[in-house]
Amino acid sequence: MKREGREESGAALLTVLLLVAVMAVIAATALDRLMLATRIAGSAATVDQGRAYTFAAEQIALRRVSSLVSRDKARLTLDGGWLGRDFTLPLPGGQGRARLTDANNCFNLNSLVAEVTPGTFSPRSGATGQFAALMKLIGINDGQAQQIAGATADWIDSDSNDGPLGAEDNVYRGMQASYLAANRKMADISELRAVRGVTPKIYAQLKPWICVLPVAVPVRLNINTLTPEQAPLIAMLMPGKITIADARAALAARPAGGYGSSVRFWEGRAFEGLDPPQDIAEQAGVNSRWLALTTNVTMGDGVLTARSLIDANGGAASAGQAAPTIVRRDWGDSD
Repeated sequence: MKREGREESGAALLTVLLLVAVMAVIAATALDRLMLATRIAGSAATVDQGRAYTFAAEQIALRRVSSLVSRDKARLTLDGGWLGRDFTLPLPGGQGRARLTDANNCFNLNSLVAEVTPGTFSPRSGATGQFAALMKLIGINDGQAQQIAGATADWIDSDSNDGPLGAEDNVYRGMQASYLAANRKMADISELRAVRGVTPKIYAQLKPWICVLPVAVPVRLNINTLTPEQAPLIAMLMPGKITIADARAALAARPAGGYGSSVRFWEGRAFEGLDPPQDIAEQAGVNSRWLALTTNVTMGDGVLTARSLIDANGGAASAGQAAPTIVRRDWGDSD
């Protein structure tokens, strides 16, 4: 009887210990999930607060752009030190930085096509030549440059016919991971990585020089905000006729208050004897419709980055007719 009593007591003790162990595991799991939920809720609140600060920074930038436009509707210059300068945003419980840059001074990939009818795009041969010239100027092989320029124009245009050195659906279907050409305007420069011939190395070379704007119009640079380091953008306008050295000299000779018109720019000593066609001459303008705002908000250990595209014309045909507006916003670091 005593032995049976001891066995029953031992079994009861094991049962109790097992229950305690199970309850401890359940409690630990519940506590871990509670801590995780708390962290997620805290992170969500931090992100929401960071986004609210970003929206506030956008409103400050829009007012600044509106002030710049109202000061001189005909041109935009570097006066005031607004371009490429970090502005500190005093934030409670965090820190913010905002930088405004000229988004005109790049090669707009959507300029490779022209909108012939609403929603229908056809290749723009002049822009394709300029894109190929830009690639050669920054060190990309001539053959690769020609193929990438043609394939990019085919990627955006509305038809399915291969252009000169281009690539359409039949090419992409034959790849190991088959896909189709977009046949529409690009929304982000990262789409260029899907175009035939664009390797990671070439994409890294091109990235500082290209952009995607929501309009399919010829590239329009602002010679009053271009830096001498961006001289290849001027040299690409007339391939073989403008050297990087000449373009750099023209930008370095810019008057303190900027050029009053593109005519003064082309009449400079650096371009002596050069008579660009009117459509090419107009690609070197003195105003900017598109501006880019980069905002970095730090809250605790988290950093929220936003890139906003500003239309200084507010959708109107020219500056001053409507208030500047945000047309696109991207969250997170760029690729």
